[in-house]
Amino acid sequence: MRLIHRIYQFALERTGMTVRPKPRISSRKRPQQARSNALVSTILEAAVRVLAEEGAQRFTTARVAERAGVSVGSLYQYFPNKASILFRLQSDEWKRTTEQLRKILGERSRPPLDRLRHLVETFIRSEFEEASLRVALDDAAPLYRDAPEAHEIHAEGDRIVEVFMRDVLPNTPQAARTLAGELIITTMTAVGKELSETPRGDAEIKEFAEAMSTMFCAYLAKVEQVTDL
Repeated sequence: MRLIHRIYQFALERTGMTVRPKPRISSRKRPQQARSNALVSTILEAAVRVLAEEGAQRFTTARVAERAGVSVGSLYQYFPNKASILFRLQSDEWKRTTEQLRKILGERSRPPLDRLRHLVETFIRSEFEEASLRVALDDAAPLYRDAPEAHEIHAEGDRIVEVFMRDVLPNTPQAARTLAGELIITTMTAVGKELSETPRGDAEIKEFAEAMSTMFCAYLAKVEQVTDL
């Protein structure tokens, strides 16, 4: 089951872009000292600005280095090419999403459906907050879509959702739980991306999130009911 991967794949399908040969995307080396960590942070912050302002097609290491105020040689100490920078930005976003799943869906002091409602609203809001950067990263995704590092990141999110679905549907067969989880994640992702393409007020965002949560809860209740028959 690749639920987080579905979020990623859906974004790729919307771009209509074809797969190109994959360059190396791993960082050249990991920063070991505070000064090195600060340099990497400066490079990544500059990369976000370049990507959001100029888009993936005009994104280059030279532009990032110039915006960061460092030499291209200094940048290459940590990132061998533009694909490695873009993948770092994307993987950081995936990790934030995974941590969001872990924190919200793993909060067992709350009933499962309350956790689901919380996740839906949090996810929809994050889609609006990160809309411009996400679109640019979607355009760059063919550079790293099949990289082993990408698949490794998705696996942890899959496990989190799978555990949550056992909380929601403890008596439901595994195949049915898997289908339910995939449907919820795919629908939430598709609707969130579609909605975030148009600016909306806080009240409207909350209304959409509540309506989607109600739909998911009704669907899960139906799945549970069928299982009990």
